[in-house]
Amino acid sequence: MNEIAAHILIGVGLAFDLFGCIGLVRLPDVYNRVQAATKCVTLGTCMILVGTVVKAWGADIEGGAAMGIKALLCAIFILLTNPVAAHAIARGAYKSGVRLWEGSVIDRYGEEKHPSRPPDERTEPTQTGQALGAGRESR
Repeated sequence: MNEIAAHILIGVGLAFDLFGCIGLVRLPDVYNRVQAATKCVTLGTCMILVGTVVKAWGADIEGGAAMGIKALLCAIFILLTNPVAAHAIARGAYKSGVRLWEGSVIDRYGEEKHPSRPPDERTEPTQTGQALGAGRESR
């Protein structure tokens, strides 16, 4: 029974990883791609690692408990670091002037930074002293 559950968890994790990879290729801008990578790959990789834990603790193999503990520690590490890294990448992209996709409906970070100006009038200084508009020209 443990082996079947482990194979199901690993299969679901692989499916989530596949969807995350497809999202990296198909989605229009860096912010949507970071979201796909973070959610799908975090969940997918953690499911694979949990499946490994179930398989290791359910099987009569030497060192199975140690393998399960290591897989569980890796899953905890991924759960803690992947969202933080994705946030840092997205914020760095925004601050460096990477343009939002034209189909984006809302820019919450821009609203918090410039609440009194409408989106078309928002500008942010760059390191060279020039201003970037809210449309953020792509390079």
